Order: sequence, then structure tokens, then C-alpha cells
Amino acid sequence: MTSAGGMAGQAAAAPGRPSVIQLVFREKGALYAAYMPALTDGGLFVPTTREYALGDDIYLLLSLPEDNQRYPVAGKIAWITPANASGGRTQGVGVRFPADEKTRLLRLKIEEILGTAISSHKPTQTL
Repeated sequence: MTSAGGMAGQAAAAPGRPSVIQLVFREKGALYAAYMPALTDGGLFVPTTREYALGDDIYLLLSLPEDNQRYPVAGKIAWITPANASGGRTQGVGVRFPADEKTRLLRLKIEEILGTAISSHKPTQTL
């Protein structure tokens, strides 16, 4: 289990099946750093050392700050930050949310949690 800035995640997968990553955000700042509003349907940065290819399926079990519910998200890899990336960026992948109603409601919940921080110019782990 890894932990970075109030976020924890772990990955496990069977061959040929989408990997499953539990992503736990304990702090709003960690959620802000990982959220990707630039993607049409939203998305999240997931720190991982596992190898992925663009377009790979990935299944997230997402926990948000101050919310005991876990939200399942069947996403796709939209970008990859390799090991030793420039600027000291964290290795991991960008997961694009699917264009479905359940995930649209989750995206709105994330944006509600972030509130005005979403338009901040503070650096993130994303684009």
C-alpha cells in the first residue's frame, strides 16, 4: 500500500483482466492534486509503478474525503507518467472516467468537494 499526501492506493490484477486499484483520498488537497477536469468526463491521476498502455481498462474503487462510501469506476488509461519523469512528477497513470450517468454524478460530487479550489492555479499531479 502506498501513501502520498493523504492518498493511498494498491493494485492487483489477473492476466487479461482490468487491474483493480483502491484509491483512498483522505484530504481535499490530495483529491485536488489528482483530479483531471480537463478530460471531457473527468478523471484521476493514480500513482502506480505498474506498467500500463494507453487505452488499457482499469477499475477503480474510489473513496472520497469524509465519505464512507466506495465508488466503483471502470476507466481507461488516458496518459502515463513514467518513472523518473521531468520535474520530479510522481510515476503513475491518468484514468479517464467513462461517459455514464453514475460516473457523471461522481464527477459532480468530486467538484462539489473541491469547490472553488478547482479553479486554483496550484500545481497538480496532472496535466
